Amino acid sequence: MFLNRRVPELPTPAQALRGRETPEFDVPARHTVLGNPLLGPYPGGLEVADFGLGCFWGAERKFWQTEGVWTTLVGYQGGYTPNPTYEEVCSGLTGHTEAVRVVYDPSVVTYEELLKVFWEAHDPTQGFRQGNDVGTQYRSAIHTHTPDQAKAAEASRDAYQKVLTGAGHGTITTEILPAEDRAFYPAEGYHQQYLDKNPAGYCGIGGTGLSCPIGVAKADG
Repeated sequence: MFLNRRVPELPTPAQALRGRETPEFDVPARHTVLGNPLLGPYPGGLEVADFGLGCFWGAERKFWQTEGVWTTLVGYQGGYTPNPTYEEVCSGLTGHTEAVRVVYDPSVVTYEELLKVFWEAHDPTQGFRQGNDVGTQYRSAIHTHTPDQAKAAEASRDAYQKVLTGAGHGTITTEILPAEDRAFYPAEGYHQQYLDKNPAGYCGIGGTGLSCPIGVAKADG
């Protein structure tokens, strides 16, 4: 979306933009594809997973196409600035990465299967970039909500690293951190399900072509 030609660098908390107490915009009520509410509280029995894998337009589509996913929404996570705007995040001065929140039914799709979608949908070795998209907001990240999620994420990273290394790729740079104290701020309405509203819109998502040896992906690609 934005090609940032300077060398990306995360800000310190002192350098980050101050932000605001409340959002500057409203978030649509329902998912344009799945028809379910974007914001919680969600029905009992559902679980939440948060992933950052580059431009969130194409990343979100990967997950809403996955069987067992109840709703998805895009936002900003892992930074310092409260209630940031898209322009602020793209400035590199908030510390956030573009993220997708996935609300799913674990009786239909497991967290491990979502991890397989995550790893295979992008190149997790690129640091502060995905393809031509350069900036700290494009870094790869998993923000976990339970100890079991953290354990599964780390195990999947280690398994995929072996595959990547064997194919001559570099080291995975994905952050695996607890979602606690790393608020997820929903993005502006026009970003939500962007590629459903704009089928010919930009999608920078592109994986390595290598299969992650966990679970069985239930995605349409």
